[in-house]
Amino acid sequence: MPLTHEVLNQAAPLSDFNLFEGNQPLRDALAFNAPGLNDKPLASLGALVGSAEMQRHARLANVHTPELHTHDRFGYRIDEVEFHPAYHALMSAATCAGLHGTPWAQDSTAGNSPHVLRAAGFMLFTELEPSTLCPISMTYAVTPALKDNPAIYRDWAPQLTSRAYDPALKPWRDKSGVTMGMGMTEKQGGSDVRANSTRAVHDGRDEWGERYRLTGHKWFMSAPMCDAFLVLAYVEGMGEGGLSCFFLPRVLPDGSRNTLRIQRLKDKLGNKANASSEVEFDQTLAWMVGEPGRGVPQILAMGTMTRLDCALGTSGLMRQSLSIALHHTRQRKAFGKHLNEQPLMQNVLADLALESEAATALSIRLARAFDHQNQHSEQLLARVLTPIAKFWICKRGSLFAQEAMECLGGNGYVEEGGEGIPARIYREMPLNSIWEGAGNIMALDLLRALRKGDVAAALDEELAPARGAHAALDAMINAMPALISSHATESTARQLARDVALTVQGALLAQTAPPEVFGAFCDSRLATRHDVFGTLGPNANCGAIIRRAMPA
Repeated sequence: MPLTHEVLNQAAPLSDFNLFEGNQPLRDALAFNAPGLNDKPLASLGALVGSAEMQRHARLANVHTPELHTHDRFGYRIDEVEFHPAYHALMSAATCAGLHGTPWAQDSTAGNSPHVLRAAGFMLFTELEPSTLCPISMTYAVTPALKDNPAIYRDWAPQLTSRAYDPALKPWRDKSGVTMGMGMTEKQGGSDVRANSTRAVHDGRDEWGERYRLTGHKWFMSAPMCDAFLVLAYVEGMGEGGLSCFFLPRVLPDGSRNTLRIQRLKDKLGNKANASSEVEFDQTLAWMVGEPGRGVPQILAMGTMTRLDCALGTSGLMRQSLSIALHHTRQRKAFGKHLNEQPLMQNVLADLALESEAATALSIRLARAFDHQNQHSEQLLARVLTPIAKFWICKRGSLFAQEAMECLGGNGYVEEGGEGIPARIYREMPLNSIWEGAGNIMALDLLRALRKGDVAAALDEELAPARGAHAALDAMINAMPALISSHATESTARQLARDVALTVQGALLAQTAPPEVFGAFCDSRLATRHDVFGTLGPNANCGAIIRRAMPA
């Protein structure tokens, strides 16, 4: 067959590089929020998740999606989800890195910044593959909640913080490591968990405390192969005030399977490697965690931690989208120049770099607040910045992924057997905005946070070091009390979340980023209202901004 053409001007894939060492904005954010942090584990993780081998696992786990087996070939009910081996390789890497339990394991390498260390690792792993991080994130959030049942926590804590991965369905005592999930929402309620209908009937007491039998369902139960779940149910006889939290294991202490019936797996837009399921409870055994009727406050506490992960995850996906766009445009030529030499493309790339660095700065700062909960001001900041970061960063994610994909043109839109990472990221982006409370839920949560102590004073203290750095930032800082006062209503809460997020991001960049990044961010986001990527003003030093963002 004659040779019809030679393949030219195609960019090589971005592979076999260290995601941590090539990410200067992340390294600067760590130096600011956790000075003296031992970053050697992050450098090792960065090399691993940037490797071609792990990228292959990520592709395979998303192409060969989970399969549900409700029965075995003899007709016995088994309710098992089968994963491709690549999924287990990814899970093993994530648990080995301690992304599920570093803050609870008293890891000596983390010093006094275990949440920051874990946050940076979570961001790096998200660049590789975010779907497998769902059970990792839930385990991170659920573990401290188990302390409300000391007996269960005593038995399960060693395996929950272990860096071993064991996917087998067997009793916790026979496993080297376990993971946990959550089951909160139901068909009729969604985020309104008080509309739940699952009921719990008392079934006695044993070494794990008060035991109940649950009857009902959960409309979303992600990662159903986890070893146990925290779920919400109404205690029979307590009325509408009885919504309580329960510990529900897949395998019971005697080795038998609990009656957790997986009805089907969700067919989702993205997040393909993760199995999200619908389940039913049929006299399913569970144990009370905490006080009866206190389920909602417990869920809110766990939700705060998973919402941190939503911001971290989106920030990681932004960084990977940007890295791929930068890598592509410095190789691809059009109209006689490399794409990254074209003025319009430079403006787009620099603008994306600003957004990515601002998201990283805010996410890592939020993680620092989790590390210092013993300080009242940090408690307030964690409470108020969580919904703000989750709302704003995740809202920007889909727009960001679209613009980054466009830098590759049609090559970015093509899936090609899972090789098209920009397309995978684009499908993934909406999830973090929806999961653990969509935009309106975050705006309402922000209003609740504003009622907790003197949040305005905590924000003013946080913003004070950046005063005098930029006129537009000063104007936003000075207006903050009035903004909080005037927009503390449901109808304008989204506007408040946006304005506070941008102001905090600007203040952080004043302290962590070079002048060209800080100035361009304030000029585009604060002095004017940024409506589309690639609209930086003539004073923006796009070349310097791009060089800072370039992956190694």
